Amino acid sequence: MSEIKKYRLYINGRWEEAASGKTFGSINPYTGEVWAEVAEGDEEDIERAVQAARRAFEGPDWKRLTPTERGGLLRKLGDLIRDQAERLAQIETRDNGKLIREMLTQTKLVPQWCYYYAGWADKLTGDVIPLEKPNIFNYTLREPLGVVGAIVPWNSPLLLTFWKMAPALAAGNTIVIKPSEHTSVSILELIPLVEQAGFPPGVVNVVTGYGETAGAALTKHPLVSKVAFTGGVETGKLVAKNAANHLARVSLELGGKSPNIVFPDAHLDNAVNGIIAGIFAASGQTCIAGSRVFLHEKIHQEVLGRLVEKAEKIKLGDPSKMETEMGPIALKEQLDKIKKYVEIGLQEGAKLVCGGEPPTDPELRKGWFFKPTIFTQVHNQMRIAQEEIFGPVLSILTFRDEDEVIKLANEIPYGLGAGIWTQDIQRAHRVAREIQAGTVWINTYRNVSFASPFGGYKSSGYGRENGFEVMREYTQVKSVWVELSGTVPDPFVMR
Repeated sequence: MSEIKKYRLYINGRWEEAASGKTFGSINPYTGEVWAEVAEGDEEDIERAVQAARRAFEGPDWKRLTPTERGGLLRKLGDLIRDQAERLAQIETRDNGKLIREMLTQTKLVPQWCYYYAGWADKLTGDVIPLEKPNIFNYTLREPLGVVGAIVPWNSPLLLTFWKMAPALAAGNTIVIKPSEHTSVSILELIPLVEQAGFPPGVVNVVTGYGETAGAALTKHPLVSKVAFTGGVETGKLVAKNAANHLARVSLELGGKSPNIVFPDAHLDNAVNGIIAGIFAASGQTCIAGSRVFLHEKIHQEVLGRLVEKAEKIKLGDPSKMETEMGPIALKEQLDKIKKYVEIGLQEGAKLVCGGEPPTDPELRKGWFFKPTIFTQVHNQMRIAQEEIFGPVLSILTFRDEDEVIKLANEIPYGLGAGIWTQDIQRAHRVAREIQAGTVWINTYRNVSFASPFGGYKSSGYGRENGFEVMREYTQVKSVWVELSGTVPDPFVMR
């Protein structure tokens, strides 16, 4: 076993031990072994980090920077990440078990978030309001909120950190990041690059630890003006309740149970590839996984056969190798959850046509692997059709017509993403309007961009990330009134 590297908290520009002195291990899902030791922050550490972020927000080193200069720091950070993309991707693959090819794609994309929001930093203009009062000049300013608390999940740590961090800093806020306790290392390895870019101390802080302690303390802190959270629905509800006690703004990007709808006129080769990518890429560990596939009854058998054939050929293995097509599940408890849902599906009467168990290959036994799994004969009321599994488990349902599939697709607590496969352009737009989801893909799946807003309907959360839309989440508007005539009339004289 290689030497275990130790990591501390990053507060106010310094590396510090947790106040309690506690640490916890980060486990490689491929080997099942601890490979890094991370400081276990708690409420006391969050207090220090938030206070540091508030001082930085109010202090001259950050406040005196022009918006253009803030953008310059983000651009420099993007350049530094670009140069370190491969190293950061290797760290993420070791930490969460996802494929190096996916993590490398993500770390190479992260600089684009830096560049995009660097451009917005000096374009957050206000408005001049034409009033009915000719002696009054009225204009608005768009200003930062203050300290942002960012809570990041384990499946795409760096990318999802920058969905929050890049716009927050571009707007002039400071930030305290609480990574997932399962995948903290890549965010800690990011910090030397933040320092090299020239961000003043206290602008970016990282407190690692558990959600029940460090995460809860961050959401409850009265000096945190905004909480940005990505994670599960039940935790999201707690985040919203905690933040509500001090009226902090909240954006929540929560779970999904996205429908992937295939009409009989679809290009079936493309649809099959889109379905496979939608559920088995990232081992199904993505909030936008297309975990419910609706096949028109005319093409059900043909598409099902193609899906099973492709799924059974997916190469499981070492996620650090480029030839591997599916890696392990990131967490042991998540693997256990997936196994339980397979049992539930069988008990509910669904038919298992592919996978449903860990692989028997001796080389994979140490890791937390699970075969690509497909259920058919699924009804929309089944738990496997309604509840987020967050693993490589696909439920296949059938439909007869457009109205029926829209109704079935929307009969779900979630509303994050949806896919539509058809060559009928009128139908594509009709269905896209009716689907209750924050993102709808037509003849494609899983595309996201820094330039396009992303978020959910219903239990999938509220608020948006990406695009200009997110800048509204990290700013507040001030209205300024100026008297122009030089005379303020006596208020007690009737006119």
